[in-house]
Amino acid sequence: MAKTKKKTNKDAGDFTDDVEKISMVREFITFIREERFKVVLGCSVIFFGVLLAISFISYLFTWKYDQSKLDIGLLYFFKSSDITVENWMGKSGALLSNLFIHKWFGLASFSFVFILIIAGFRLFRVRLLPLWRSIRYSIILTFWLSITLGFFYSTKYFYLGGAHGYFMSKWLNAFWGEIGTLLFLSIVLFAFIVFTIKDSLPWLKRVFKRKKPLLEDENEDTPLEDNNVAVILAEETKQQVPVSDIPFIIEPRKEEEPVKDETIQTDLDKKEQQEVKKKKVDEALQFGVIPVKKNGSTETQQNEVEFIIENTSEEKQISGKDATLYEPDLSVPYDPTLDLSNYQYPNIDLLEDYKSDSEVTPEELNLNKDKIVNTLRNYSIEITRITATIGSTITLYEIVPAPGVRISRIKNLEDDIALSLSALGIRIIAPMPGKGTIGIEVPNLNPEVVSMRSIISSLKFQESKHDLPVVIGKTISNDTYLFDLVKMPHLLVAGATGQGKSVGLNAILTSLLYKKHPSQLKLVLIDPKKVELTLYSKIERHFLAKLPGEEEAIICDTHKVVNTLNSLCKEMDNRYELLKQAQARNIKEYNAKFIERKLNPANGHRFLPYIVVVIDEFADLIMTAGKEVELPIARVAQLARAIGIHMIIATQRPSTNIITGTIKANFPARIAFKVASMIDSRTIIDCPGANQLVGKGDMLLSQGSELIRIQCAFVDTPEVERICDFIETQQGYPNAFLLPEYIPENAEGGAFAADTGKLDELFFESARLIVVHQQGSTSLIQRHLSIGYNRAGRIIDQLEKAGIVGAFEGSKARKVLYSDITALEQYLSTLGK
Repeated sequence: MAKTKKKTNKDAGDFTDDVEKISMVREFITFIREERFKVVLGCSVIFFGVLLAISFISYLFTWKYDQSKLDIGLLYFFKSSDITVENWMGKSGALLSNLFIHKWFGLASFSFVFILIIAGFRLFRVRLLPLWRSIRYSIILTFWLSITLGFFYSTKYFYLGGAHGYFMSKWLNAFWGEIGTLLFLSIVLFAFIVFTIKDSLPWLKRVFKRKKPLLEDENEDTPLEDNNVAVILAEETKQQVPVSDIPFIIEPRKEEEPVKDETIQTDLDKKEQQEVKKKKVDEALQFGVIPVKKNGSTETQQNEVEFIIENTSEEKQISGKDATLYEPDLSVPYDPTLDLSNYQYPNIDLLEDYKSDSEVTPEELNLNKDKIVNTLRNYSIEITRITATIGSTITLYEIVPAPGVRISRIKNLEDDIALSLSALGIRIIAPMPGKGTIGIEVPNLNPEVVSMRSIISSLKFQESKHDLPVVIGKTISNDTYLFDLVKMPHLLVAGATGQGKSVGLNAILTSLLYKKHPSQLKLVLIDPKKVELTLYSKIERHFLAKLPGEEEAIICDTHKVVNTLNSLCKEMDNRYELLKQAQARNIKEYNAKFIERKLNPANGHRFLPYIVVVIDEFADLIMTAGKEVELPIARVAQLARAIGIHMIIATQRPSTNIITGTIKANFPARIAFKVASMIDSRTIIDCPGANQLVGKGDMLLSQGSELIRIQCAFVDTPEVERICDFIETQQGYPNAFLLPEYIPENAEGGAFAADTGKLDELFFESARLIVVHQQGSTSLIQRHLSIGYNRAGRIIDQLEKAGIVGAFEGSKARKVLYSDITALEQYLSTLGK
C-alpha cells in the first residue's frame, strides 16, 4: 500500500513538471510573438546590417594594415589591448569583413547587408520587398558574382570575389577553359534575369523584332516600342511621385492573322472526289435502290450493276434476275457523312467583314491613366505601376498599389473613378486572379465591332478538334474565345432587351453550322416570339429535328414545346438503352464502336448525332406552361450530357421565378449580357458585374469560378440568311430528323384511355356532377356522393388526367373544361361508358 502511494506521488510530481514545462514553452512563444520583441529584434537585425555595411566599406581601405594582425590567434586578438586595427568598426568589424570579403564571397558579400535590412524592416511590418524571394535571389546572385569577380580579377593578396570566387573560377577554368567558363557565367546570368524579371522575355522579343515605336512618353525624348510607355520604377516610399513618373505599360495588342479563304477547309473538303460508282450508289440509296455486288468484285461496270427497288408501301419487291442483297464490307469503317457526301460547308465569303477605323489613341490612354492616378491620390492611395491592355470594347488598366493599401479602399471608389473618367460604367476586379494586381475596366470612347468573319477565319477555330466548337467573340486581350459545348454541357444566356442576346445565339449557331456536317448535328429550335429563329427553317432537311407529323420544324406553340421536350426525354432514354447494350459510357464511345462496325444495325443500333436544343425566350414558356416545361428541361439537363443532348436557354427576364434554383443547378455555364440591376446580375452569374457592362454585345461568361469578359461577335440577319440559303441549295435528307413520338397522358386514345380499367366506380357520375354544377371542387363530390375526402381527391385527380377539369389553383375551384353535358357524354363514350 505504501509503495502504491509513493508511486502515485511520483507520477503526480512528473505530471506537475510536464505542466510547468508546457507552460514555460507557451510563455516563451507568447513572448516572441509580442510586438515589443519584434521591434527589439528588428532593431538588432538592422544594427547588425549597418555594422556589416560600415565594416565592409572600411575593409576596402584598411585591409592591408589589418590583414597581418588577423593571422594571430583569435583569443589573443580580442584579449590584448595592445593590438589595434584601422577598421572603422574596430576589431569586430575587421574580423567580420575579413571573414566575409577575404575568406568567403568578396564584394558579393554586400548582399548580406541587403538581406539583413529587408528582414529588419519586415519585423517592423514594413514590407520593402518580398522577403523570401529577396533572400533566394540574393543568395544566387552572391555565388554568381563571387565567381565572376574571381574570374576577372584576383591578386596574390586580395581576392575581389573572395576565396570562394577565386578557387571556384580556377576549378571552372581547369574543367571548361576560360571561354567555357565565360559562356557558363553568361548563361547563368541570362537564366537569372529571365526568372527574376517578369517582362524580360517580351522585352527581348521586341528588341530583336525591331518594331516601329507606336507611342512616345510625354516626359522622355526616347521613343518607346510596341505601345509600351515605360518610366523609371517609382520607389515605394511615402513621398508622392509625379503622375508622369508612375510606370505606365501598354500591353501590345494581339492581332490574329485570319486563315486565307482557300485554306478554310474541313476534313470532308480535303477528301478526294468519290469515284463515279460510289456517287451512283449514294444517289441510288436516296431513292431506295440497293446496289448489288457481283461475284465479290468492287469494280463493277455500270451495265453490270443489278439492283432491287424497295417499295415502301407494299411488302413485295421488284428484283432483278439472280439479284442478291448488298452486304457491307465490314473491314471498311462506316462513314455517316456518305449520305450527303457532296455537302459543302459554308464559305467565309458569306460573312461580312466589318472593318472599323476606330482605335484607342495614345492620348486617350495617357488621359485615363492620369485621371485614375489623380482620383486615387485624392483619397491618399498611392500606386507603383499601371499596365494597360487594349480590347475591342474596353481597356483594362491593371494597377499595383503601394504597400499597406487595402484593396477594399480601391474597390469602394468605383463610382468616383467612373465619375472622373466620364465613363458609362466601369468594373473593378480586386484582385485580378493569379496576377497580384487590381484591374479597372474602362469602356473605350470608340468601340470596335468584332465581326463573325474575323473569328470564324481565325486559326484557333479552323484547327479546333472540339466535338461541338463554338466561337463567340474576343476577350479583352483580343484573343478569340472558343469553347466546347460538349464540356459546358448546357448554357444559360440572359440579358436585358436589345443588349445582344439574339445575336449571341446566332453566333453560336453559325459556329456550329460552319464546323459540323448535317449527319453529325441536329438542332431543336424553340422560338415563342416566332421571329428570331425562323431564318433557320430553310435548313430543315439538313440540320433540324422535329416531332413526327409536324409541318414546321421551328416550334412556336407552347403545347408543342411541351410535347417536344418530353419527346427529347424519350430520345434520351432510348439512347441510354443503346449505350447500355453497347457497353459504352458516352456518345463518343458509342459512335466510335458503330463506325468500327462493332454494333449491328439489325439490333436497333444507329449512328447518334449530337442534338442541340435552343430556346430563345424561356420566360414566356415558364409563364404559360410552368412546371410542364421546367421538369423535362431539368431532366434533360441532369442526364442528357453523356448521350449528346445539350441545351441553350435564353431569356430577357433574369428574375428568380424564371431562372429557378433547379435551372441554375443544372446550367453551370452562363452568359450574362447587360442587365438593369445588381440583383439581376447575381441571379444570372451569382455575382455583380453584368449591370456594369456597356451593352451592344458586351458580356460576361461564367463557368464555375471563372468569369471572363468577352465582346460578342456581330452577325447580322442578312449574313444568317445567306448561310441558310447556301445550305438549302444543296442536297439534303428527305425529311427532318424525327424525334420519338410523344402522346400526352390526357390525349384521347392515349395513356389515359388505356388505363380506364383503374378508374374509380364513381368516376363517370362525378364527371357528370362536375359539369352540371360547373364547379371543379373536391368537397362538391364529397357532399353529393357521400364519400370520404381522400377518395374524392383521387377522383378529382383522375378527372384532371382525363382533361375534364383543369389543374390545381390553390384555394380556388378547378376550372371545368366541358361547358355542357352533351359534349361530356360524347367524350365519356370513347372511354367505354
